[in-house]
Amino acid sequence: MPYEKLSLKNRTAVVIGGTTGIGRALALGLAEAGASVVASSRRSSEVENVAKELEQRGARTLREVSDVTDRGSLQRLLDKTLEQFDKVDILVNCAGFTKRGPTLDFAEQDWNAIFDCNLNGTLRGCQVFGRHMLERGYGRIINIASLSTYVALLEVAAYGASKAAVGALTKSLAVEWGPRGVCVNAIAPGVFRTQLNSALLDGTDRGRELKLRTPMRRFGDVEELVGAGIFLASEAASFVNGEILTVDGGFLASGVNQ
Repeated sequence: MPYEKLSLKNRTAVVIGGTTGIGRALALGLAEAGASVVASSRRSSEVENVAKELEQRGARTLREVSDVTDRGSLQRLLDKTLEQFDKVDILVNCAGFTKRGPTLDFAEQDWNAIFDCNLNGTLRGCQVFGRHMLERGYGRIINIASLSTYVALLEVAAYGASKAAVGALTKSLAVEWGPRGVCVNAIAPGVFRTQLNSALLDGTDRGRELKLRTPMRRFGDVEELVGAGIFLASEAASFVNGEILTVDGGFLASGVNQ
């Protein structure tokens, strides 16, 4: 018999940045756990594709684009979701990007763009959807942190600083909102293979070092993040608040590997 507290039946989830990579995997996983899922991003074609995948899994959904740099689009996403589902129980903030370059010469415009998406975008999502959750007295918010929340990776200082701030924001909101029924946690993925990073992982010294630092001697599959997402979204995690759950194959535990 399945553990019922892991079921997301009768729950509604919104995954912002939910149409590619980690976000898509989490959206589909939440649907398979029983939730109605709205997977949103900036591109309507990707929203449509994932909506079809969700419906193929028997999940209720809707098609609505959003941009985390545009608060109005997030409010429209909430409003449209409430029109169809009446409530939002779960929010996953997955939108983010990085750009590599020496910090000494890193353009301020690029720095600000990374922060506006990764940190400010997460804050906007938490504020827009958190207000609704606080009014209901119930919610589960899952932010996406990073290995670079904890350790530095060469020449991605803007990304690392933004993700360290996402970790701090997660803990701050957990302290503020936990007493009011909204648990705020984060997942810190290790190195996961996606369409965007395959060439880096397979064909560079950086990729080889990342694999060496991972004791399991392989990169993760995005499907391996789904269990963490379902857990944090579920009643099984009803007393988990302010945590950053690392799913990294042992990377952060790693010292000398040979």
